[in-house]
Amino acid sequence: MSTTPDAQLPYYEDMSPGTGGLPPRAWTAGSDAARLGLGGDWAFRLSPTATAEDESFARPDYDASGWGTVAVPGHWVLQGHGAPIYTNVLYPFPVDPPRVPTENPTGDHRRVFDLPEDWPADGGAVLRFEGVESCARVWLNGQELGVFKGSRLPHEFAVGELLRPSGNVLAVRVHQWSSGTYLEDQDQWWLPGIFREVTLLHRPADAVTDFFVHASYDHASGEGTLRVDAEPGGRVTVPELGLDLATGESATVAVEPWTAETPRLYEATLATGGERVALRVGFRTVVVEDGVIKVNGERVLFRGVNRHEFHPETGRAVDLETMRQDLVLMKRHNINAVRTSHYPPHPAFLDLCDELGLWVIDECDLETHGFVDLGWRGNPVDDDRWTPALVDRARRMVERDKNHASVVMWSLGNECGTGRGLTAMADWIRERDPSRVIHYEGDMSCADTDVYSRMYAPHEEVDQIGQRTEAAWADAELDAKRRALPFILCEYAHAMGNGPGGLSDYQRLFETHERCQGGFVWEWIDHGIAKRTAEGELFYGYGGDFGEELHDGNFVCDGLLFPDRTPSPGLIEYKKVIEPVRIEGDGAAGTLRITNTHDFADLSHLTFSWAYEAEGVEVGGGELAVPPLAPGESADLKLPDRPATGTGGEALWTVRALLAADTAWAEAGHEVAWGQIPATTPTAPAASGGVLAPRREDGALVLGPGAFDPATGALLSLGGLAVTGPRLDVWRAPTDNDNGAPWQPDERYGLIWRTLGLHRLHHRVDAVEVADDALTVRTRVAPAATDVGLETVYRWTADTDADRLRLTVSVTPLGEWTCPLPRLGVRLGVPAALGRAEWFGGGPGEAYPDTHAASRIGRWALSVDEMQTPYVRPQENGARADVRWARLTDDGGAGIAVEGAPPFWFTARRWTTEQLDAAEHTPDLSPSADTVWVNLDHGQQGIGSQSCGPGVLPPYRLGAAPAEFSFAFSRI
Repeated sequence: MSTTPDAQLPYYEDMSPGTGGLPPRAWTAGSDAARLGLGGDWAFRLSPTATAEDESFARPDYDASGWGTVAVPGHWVLQGHGAPIYTNVLYPFPVDPPRVPTENPTGDHRRVFDLPEDWPADGGAVLRFEGVESCARVWLNGQELGVFKGSRLPHEFAVGELLRPSGNVLAVRVHQWSSGTYLEDQDQWWLPGIFREVTLLHRPADAVTDFFVHASYDHASGEGTLRVDAEPGGRVTVPELGLDLATGESATVAVEPWTAETPRLYEATLATGGERVALRVGFRTVVVEDGVIKVNGERVLFRGVNRHEFHPETGRAVDLETMRQDLVLMKRHNINAVRTSHYPPHPAFLDLCDELGLWVIDECDLETHGFVDLGWRGNPVDDDRWTPALVDRARRMVERDKNHASVVMWSLGNECGTGRGLTAMADWIRERDPSRVIHYEGDMSCADTDVYSRMYAPHEEVDQIGQRTEAAWADAELDAKRRALPFILCEYAHAMGNGPGGLSDYQRLFETHERCQGGFVWEWIDHGIAKRTAEGELFYGYGGDFGEELHDGNFVCDGLLFPDRTPSPGLIEYKKVIEPVRIEGDGAAGTLRITNTHDFADLSHLTFSWAYEAEGVEVGGGELAVPPLAPGESADLKLPDRPATGTGGEALWTVRALLAADTAWAEAGHEVAWGQIPATTPTAPAASGGVLAPRREDGALVLGPGAFDPATGALLSLGGLAVTGPRLDVWRAPTDNDNGAPWQPDERYGLIWRTLGLHRLHHRVDAVEVADDALTVRTRVAPAATDVGLETVYRWTADTDADRLRLTVSVTPLGEWTCPLPRLGVRLGVPAALGRAEWFGGGPGEAYPDTHAASRIGRWALSVDEMQTPYVRPQENGARADVRWARLTDDGGAGIAVEGAPPFWFTARRWTTEQLDAAEHTPDLSPSADTVWVNLDHGQQGIGSQSCGPGVLPPYRLGAAPAEFSFAFSRI
């Protein structure tokens, strides 16, 4: 800790939240008072330090013609001035609170503006900043207005007496680092700048200074009670409800309540003597009752995500269209809740949550995670000198966002340890707004909270928590208090790279235990920053790509969306896992069960369809009559009569729940949920007739359509088509979850596999045996420098009356294996021209043992290129599950077909696994000019969530054990 007295600290290092600003107040998007947006191109000058004494740039007559420009809202480091920095926990400078480095990039901004001709001459005006990182000093027309900190919170200054009709000069000095930075260590890019709007607001006489909408709902009576407190007083009208009442006066009327499933809003107006403010009122009541969070009397289940504000080109400067895009995508993927990690979002985002319907945990702009490795020494949260700044942040959040129906919890912050400052924040919030739940994850005693919140608790512990039998943590009284609270996972299922796995297992626990009220996947979007190679190819940069001294690599790319907002396989999986309608049945009995798992909505907003599919081809379908089940209700129905197919083979029913009418977030026909019910049992491909004997021909061993190397037994061609392999393969390019987090060393399988040498196996041929009915190749497959291995036997046969070559692979582990295998199967290479894939099995997207809920059995067709998943950091991807047969063909339809018994995992790509493993970014992958590499796997290791959360659950681990599997190959 520095010994410099606080009074001698420069303003950007002082621990106070700022000077000269107005008190915080409610935000509104609609008012009849004039406003002028000051966004656009601003003159900009960057200095390497904050110590420059020159403040002349704030004078109206200063000549800034030699400066550059930046767009506001925006971040200067994304506009060619300096570079972004990514750290997860570490402060990127020496920890000496409240001091910051001399090397403190400082951006001077100037904006010259005229007032509109119709700008009112009477009344005052307010200059409002929605967000500036991290400290700003402001001048208007040469007059200093003040200083503020708190990057993701609004700040206002009274400026009416300073305005001129034209030539107004707004000058803002922004420091990248300040004392406020110690409170904003939030696992994200460090991106300085004026990144939210700057607005001039006219404030007429008797304008609304602040207002607080209280709109509760009594589920027993079906009535809502409305009271609006305002300063100054006025009247509130709600035409649809026939209400016209004075501010401060209460009225109780019959209403439709607001929920995330039924986001009913009533248009209202607050009028004072000088201003009319548009309101949208949602009636709802939030309580903790009997150890459960209830809204309008009903338990809620949060199917949530954590959302940082991010755009790959503009950083945290996110426009309204992108905000809406995010929320529409959430609604279309059955997500009903957002935690605004780890700061209040742009206020317009909450308006959209009100409108579209999402539960919101509104989180304060507070995180001090960088103190954890210091044993929390000097943590501002437990230092009384910082308490005013902490309470100011809580106050600004609550006052700004208090009128949003969607906000059901206030969160004190994230990963701040514990301390007196948090208690002061909680006390202030409870006094100001007792109508919501208070959340904070980092204190196991739950001293200041109404909910028990955890991050990444493993499934077994969540099960115990659900039963209120979790391990004791503190004294009996505190443990009893905590066990009485509802439980949420404020972060779980770390969505980094390929994954997350284990979602279905979590969801079963949430649905089993009343106390477990769901969770929030970490997180919504990969924070990859758009970059281009020298050749112009787009890719996304992560930590270390911008010359940072310290960084945390691609840990910033851990979302359900790719940076361009394309849904990842993880989001498709999550949608299926959390779908609000459960569809089950018994194909043999011809019965179907539909269960409504909504919290509030019945099923009248959905229609249901059925399809009967034989060998992946729909041969019948129609509408299905389902009653408008209330939440929690089930109905048992009779499936339609099976259509006559005449094709035999495998068949199944697919039942879908679809929107019956257009909504604000999707059109009629949008699929909300689906289920598949087997109608027949899959059968293994049958041998036809007898078998052929191997023969020697032109220096090769020939068996049916296959030609083999007589010395090694390797397949060389199939029906004249050149083939490389197949041979045993157990390696996959480790996923982020395989590699695990450094603080979870026990099951970091990617590292274990690499240390063992599974990426560099040796294949020793022990025997090539030719018999009348088969070609048998005996091998030992093992890594160097160890005595473990896999005894592998390939047995080849060919049918006499079919142009089909059969392979049975038997694998026996040798030695003492102490880890699971990445995969178990064979890899082969086929000509590059075979770039079209078709298969019958799971699809259309990738799946792995613990990420296959969304894998739908059907007949699918994609190009090999389309089968790849473009993870920001390349890794294992693209497997299709439960495949019965697959084909790879050229543009003319010629190629190779594979059948498997049992069903197999199918992967095809234009680079080897080794090349995939070596790549750091997508442009590092160069397609092979001559080969498509194909993996046909008997087994795959699960994915898990161990890039930050739990590893692969036991049922999904691929243990080294004896195995046998078969494939049939043919030319087409």
